[in-house]
Amino acid sequence: MKPVFAGQFSLISASFGLAAAGSIALAEPQHGIAMYGDPALPADFSSLPYANPDAPTGGRVVTGEVGSFDSLNPHIQKGRVPWQLRFLAYESLMGRSYDEPFSLYGLLAESIDTAEDRSWVEFTLRPEARFSDGSPVTVEDVLWSYETLGTEGHGRYRGLWDKVETAEITGESSIRFTFKQPEPELALIIGMRPILQKAQWDGQEFTESGLDVIPVASAPYIITDFDAGRSVTLTRNPDYWGKDLPFRRGTNNVDEVRLEFFTDAAVMFEAFKAGEINTFRETNSEKWRTQFDFPAVQNGDMVLSEIPHERPTGITGYVMNTRLPQFADWRVREAMITLLNYPFISETLVGADAPRVTSYFSNSLLGMKEGPAEGDVRALLEPHAEHLLPGALDGYTLAEGSSSERNRGDLRRAITLFEDAGWTIQDGVMTNASGEVFTFEILLSQGSSEVQSTIDIYAEALARVGITPTITVVDGAQYKERTDRFDFGMTYYRRSASLSPGNEQLAIWGSDAADIPGSRNWMGADNPAIDALLQSMLNAQTQDGFVAATRALDRVIASGRYVVPVWHNPQSYLAHSVELHYPEDLPIYGDYLGFHPDVWWWEE
Repeated sequence: MKPVFAGQFSLISASFGLAAAGSIALAEPQHGIAMYGDPALPADFSSLPYANPDAPTGGRVVTGEVGSFDSLNPHIQKGRVPWQLRFLAYESLMGRSYDEPFSLYGLLAESIDTAEDRSWVEFTLRPEARFSDGSPVTVEDVLWSYETLGTEGHGRYRGLWDKVETAEITGESSIRFTFKQPEPELALIIGMRPILQKAQWDGQEFTESGLDVIPVASAPYIITDFDAGRSVTLTRNPDYWGKDLPFRRGTNNVDEVRLEFFTDAAVMFEAFKAGEINTFRETNSEKWRTQFDFPAVQNGDMVLSEIPHERPTGITGYVMNTRLPQFADWRVREAMITLLNYPFISETLVGADAPRVTSYFSNSLLGMKEGPAEGDVRALLEPHAEHLLPGALDGYTLAEGSSSERNRGDLRRAITLFEDAGWTIQDGVMTNASGEVFTFEILLSQGSSEVQSTIDIYAEALARVGITPTITVVDGAQYKERTDRFDFGMTYYRRSASLSPGNEQLAIWGSDAADIPGSRNWMGADNPAIDALLQSMLNAQTQDGFVAATRALDRVIASGRYVVPVWHNPQSYLAHSVELHYPEDLPIYGDYLGFHPDVWWWEE
């Protein structure tokens, strides 16, 4: 493949770049950058606050995943890839501290420089930075990585690249990105893109690669073995160039990380009980309480750890595809949400009234407050009143449900909502005035037993109002292919959220993403109010403005009634080998990216 640097992107020689730089008032290069204000850690910090700089090295982590894989390239649209590879095998210019809402510190780059309005950002590479084959990481590698990922890579990379006006090499080890329009977050996001080795892809088709190319890494781990579809083994590189960096001190301590794949969640759990994998993340609190008393736990070979966090809930539930006429009316979507009797399902499957997801940023300061919108939040919403659904301004809450399976009150309310939307029960079947029957397909991925159990109970409630959905279970490959092209009526939907939501929200909620295959806008949200509030959030100049914009956005997407929400866990449940340890000082994100296995260690 021959990379082309054309259009608005320009590769400018070092001599020209240095000359240009002399005519611009530069800010002082820094060791790190924060979304607002200054990063918490000083330039001479010794390690991340949640890492143990004295942790021993050695041992192995073996994790389990339900599904399979047919590619080792996590940067393209094609194929199924172990999701961990994007983080374990690739380094970025800057690294994120998960003890702060959004702060980055130098990794491949030794410093970052940016304009006061963040209209451009410049990185200077560390001279010691190396790929796993020992070759230096150069600014040419950086430029090639950004251009290639931005034009031929996975869709998650393209939105940012579209916002770049120029990418310029300004010196032997420096590169500058200038943005079409300044947004405070862009200077940070662009520092987090993976850096690939340009030479490895010379003459190879980047977009078609699968298992035939084992990536040359720049991160602490390299892929040393794999069994197609079944396992991948990553080994800690003893010659990793950055092992003495403060950012890396006390991280990547385990010698081997092995990713095992299983066709079914139940089979994976049995493999854990038998010791075939040594770490297991559980999401069902009832199962955690009742099914983790097996012999390995009783004799102390396995440890049960509960790890709290302070991040938003995100969303977990069943997304409705509003591209279909059945789900285009908000009253139908409200009825569908009302029919999921949460207290009964929670008690049946979780064994308790587990906390429910009430909005996309609940469990954090970014979540909408109860009752009518006030102050800056209301001021942001009112200009878009014509595009707001009931509840956005006056307050939106979920149906309370009942511990009774029949839940008659909510059943009557749902029927009224259907009638208001033009659907009535005729001869026991939900039908509209044209005689069309209300039905749809619920698409599920093979092996998701908990999801299947929830849907079985939900389907019984739907039957009481004359709705009989088709429930289709497909393998992982078909599921990805169908969700990529939005070929479903309803399906399981889970999206995490951070304390610094930003440009990634465009791919979830932006109208431009609604019809892009492979985007995360599975619900088909297409609302000018959402688009405007996303821009308010992205361009907020202060922390207070950012919080107000996010709370306003939360109100609009929650009242959009796109997802039938279920439970969330304010803590993570991790069962693991007694030899595996993690620091006592936890990051505010808890068990999130950058935690497991990054700061864990093995000790006999």
